[in-house]
Amino acid sequence: MKKIYVLLTMLAVSFSHAQDKMITKTGKITFEASVPAFEEVKAKNEGVTCVLNSKTGEIASLALIKGFRFKLALMEEHFNENYINSDSYPKATFKGKIENFDSASLTSTAKDYTIKGKLELHGKTNEVTAVAKIRKVEGGTEIITNFSVNANDYNIAIPAVVKSKVSNKVKVKAEFVVK
Repeated sequence: MKKIYVLLTMLAVSFSHAQDKMITKTGKITFEASVPAFEEVKAKNEGVTCVLNSKTGEIASLALIKGFRFKLALMEEHFNENYINSDSYPKATFKGKIENFDSASLTSTAKDYTIKGKLELHGKTNEVTAVAKIRKVEGGTEIITNFSVNANDYNIAIPAVVKSKVSNKVKVKAEFVVK
């Protein structure tokens, strides 16, 4: 009888912890490194995984590099082969925490939260701080954030021949609805 009680207690505890984790596998990340007067350098990945621990505010995401789509196939090829070397560096990850996060206080009106964490890309890891708009939506929690990173901070070299056409400062937008 004692063993059954211990087993049921362990099962209940593990189940309650599982409910704290909210996830999506259809998050979106868009990045843009365009320079005025030249061809748009923009890509979107709509298969990004994001996990949020609603109790602690810990957040993590993973994007497969080959999941980014450009308007022009040639740009996509250059991005994967010449810039990011996606065969050697197949993913980008972020692990961090939403400061002062309280899932119980979320409403349908977005509130600004600060997210701090580490972004790993192209074999390099750097600290990132961003403001995110977070709100409750039907069936989940929506997280939208915009921030910028510098390509050279991640050892991503922009070839001299296109240096004037591609910005070193890359604007990133992430959109998740975790459930």
